[in-house]
Amino acid sequence: MDPTNRGPEEYGHDRSGDDATPRRQSRDPLTPDFGHQTPQQSRAVQLISGDLLLTVNPVDGSEIEACRPGQRPEAPERHTAEQRAERERAAAPPVPAGPPGPQLPLLERQEDRERLVRHLGRGRSVRLTGPAGSGRTALLDAVAADCADLAPDGVVRLSGWKRTSTDLLHALFEAVYRAPLHRPDREGLLALVQGIGAVVVVDDLEIGGAPLQELLDATPECAFLLGASPDVPAPTPDSNLEEVVLDGLGRSASIELLQRVVERELTEVEANWAGDLWFESEGLPLRFVQAGALLRQRDDLRAGHDASDTYDDDPADPPAFGTAPSADAPLPSLGEGAAPAALLASRLSEAARETLRFAVALGGEVPHQAHLPALVGDTHADAALGELHRCGLLSPAGPRYRLAAGVTAQLEASGYGETADAHARSAAQHYTWWSGHPSVTPERAAAEADALLASLSRLVLGDQAGQASAAVLLARSAAPAFAAGMQWGSWEKALRSGQEAARIAGEVAEEAYFHHELGVLALCTGHLDRARAELEASIGMRGALADKSGAVAGRRALALVADRAGDPLPAERTLPGDELAVARDERTSPPGGIPAAKPLFPRVTDTSAMLITHQEPRRPAKGGARLGVLRGARRNLVAVGAGALLAAVLGTVVTLGATSGSEDPEGRNVTTEQSADEDDGENGLPADEPAADPAPEDGTPGDGPASPGPSGTAGPSASATPSPGASSPGASSGTPSSGSPTGRPTHGTPTPTKKPTKPPATTPGQTGTPTETPTETGTPTPTPSESETTTDPTMSDSASGPAETVTASTTQETTGSPTTA
Repeated sequence: MDPTNRGPEEYGHDRSGDDATPRRQSRDPLTPDFGHQTPQQSRAVQLISGDLLLTVNPVDGSEIEACRPGQRPEAPERHTAEQRAERERAAAPPVPAGPPGPQLPLLERQEDRERLVRHLGRGRSVRLTGPAGSGRTALLDAVAADCADLAPDGVVRLSGWKRTSTDLLHALFEAVYRAPLHRPDREGLLALVQGIGAVVVVDDLEIGGAPLQELLDATPECAFLLGASPDVPAPTPDSNLEEVVLDGLGRSASIELLQRVVERELTEVEANWAGDLWFESEGLPLRFVQAGALLRQRDDLRAGHDASDTYDDDPADPPAFGTAPSADAPLPSLGEGAAPAALLASRLSEAARETLRFAVALGGEVPHQAHLPALVGDTHADAALGELHRCGLLSPAGPRYRLAAGVTAQLEASGYGETADAHARSAAQHYTWWSGHPSVTPERAAAEADALLASLSRLVLGDQAGQASAAVLLARSAAPAFAAGMQWGSWEKALRSGQEAARIAGEVAEEAYFHHELGVLALCTGHLDRARAELEASIGMRGALADKSGAVAGRRALALVADRAGDPLPAERTLPGDELAVARDERTSPPGGIPAAKPLFPRVTDTSAMLITHQEPRRPAKGGARLGVLRGARRNLVAVGAGALLAAVLGTVVTLGATSGSEDPEGRNVTTEQSADEDDGENGLPADEPAADPAPEDGTPGDGPASPGPSGTAGPSASATPSPGASSPGASSGTPSSGSPTGRPTHGTPTPTKKPTKPPATTPGQTGTPTETPTETGTPTPTPSESETTTDPTMSDSASGPAETVTASTTQETTGSPTTA
């Protein structure tokens, strides 16, 4: 195939080549002539898989999302009889180029043929078992022609070569229903195939046991005619399949078949040779077709010309039966007749022999005849397929051909596999270019899937340099085409081979792509656990490569997997050490579920006992900045404590600078949201003189001097307003603190202090406002000073809002108290 010279009917283009521009001008005279445009190399296709919208993008990877309302396709419609016939002709293998071979009759198969038709007419499924080369395909074709009118949906021909039960169910659906770009999910597929009534003929079946029973149970209205070799697993005992065993031909039928191939009567010597061959080959028809090709070549030599003269005359290859025409040319030996592949190939053209080398390299898969000129390097190489077919070296396999049974092993023994790696790499390079070309439709690429996958497998298993990278390129080019062609079995095989090749070649980006595609495929097929594993692997690789767009696409698909699986919404990612912080937060929070508040600038004296708790986001204070929540691992506690201590010192310095000149007479009430600084040596107590706690005038004994702090300074009295995070001496003995935590005096009437108190500075980030609360008689109540205590444990709400809960630190902290003027 030449993608640059594509036809209008086959590829959907009106014209191409030199006359493409005039056709565009005739359709739209206003369009200027820009010359030949560079074709787009990307081919994005949107498919509907169940209720999912799949966008196959060969450049950036597939994307998947749930179908929006109105995007789901209509119910599929059945093909008409004419459409089914057209599809059957398109699915048949192509007619080889060159003169047609002789039409061979179906000998000694009439009884088996009638028996199979009777079983199918009664609606019973039959399994036809016979060795390779026994004529199964010819018998299946004859029975299919006899059953054309038995079922309402006619006869459906399928190929079971390397196909699973799911592949066969989807192929059956596509053969009966018309649903473009729609692939139903498992549930929808089973609902649709249950109503199909057809005679389904499957050749080269490779499944048995439970998978085969699954296929039969899913299609109760179909009658299956299954052709399989003896090495295929047997069906289950309760499958109710009729078993028909196909044997070889008799001696007389074998000789008759040989005469039909040669198209003349056999001599006595040739008849005796054919009898010996029948005993050796157990009457397999394929052996007599190949033996007839040997006799034709012998006749050509006797006639005075070589069979390869038409295409190539290679003097390096000696003739098989002598160099000169002779009536006494010997017959092939019995061994050559039983394994004639190498002898037959030696008398073919060079293009045919090169085609055989490519087929051996691809594991027996023969490239389509349209690819042979490019692969072989001969413009007439497409005729090589006809040579091979007339010699009996090929057998049909679905819409293509492959080497006949036993031919691959015979050719490998003759040296045709010595250059297999080089031929497989050449085929991979060709298919990489071809499958990614815009002119190649996904259906054409899917039809050539077996050859592409065979080339891919050969490169992955090879050990030569550069083979893994070539396999990555081929899988990267072919996998999107298989997906768009809805051959998802081939899509999965290409992805897995490409992933393995990318791992061997060390191409992490490509390996992440294949993991992503495998996750999308598993999501489409309903395998959620597999999809999650593949997508997580892809996201991890792309995150390491800083591929943001790829990682985002993977997370979207992973979110869809979680939604399908019914998983809870993913929480915020937990960093190492967060579990410890959360546990401590739950232990230190007050009853009711409200998290405990933290001081804005905690003063740390013992970092080993510091407690880190979770703090809810708080509103920013006037002129202050909001501090983030301190969270971290256990190993970071010391560093966090040191940072908190530094923040406390910096906050003190900022406070001194902000309040050094404040003499507001109205702000003389001390609230819980205000704290005195212990380092204020100008307006407060000296750092080296402990403060004495004078007794109140009402006779209430004072609490006495506080114990010195860690730095040697005196601590505050019991009546001093505690700063956030500090515990009062009264709290330890059960006596309520005298300072109101709300910034409002208690209901008791305290004794005024002897000296007026200077209003302390307001710590940044706190919202307390000094107020005077009138008593019942309207007289303002002075604010309690440092020497006053209260015996009323009741605390009232302040005018500015509810009281704020304060979390006490596990360590004993000390702060300075306000001093007198």
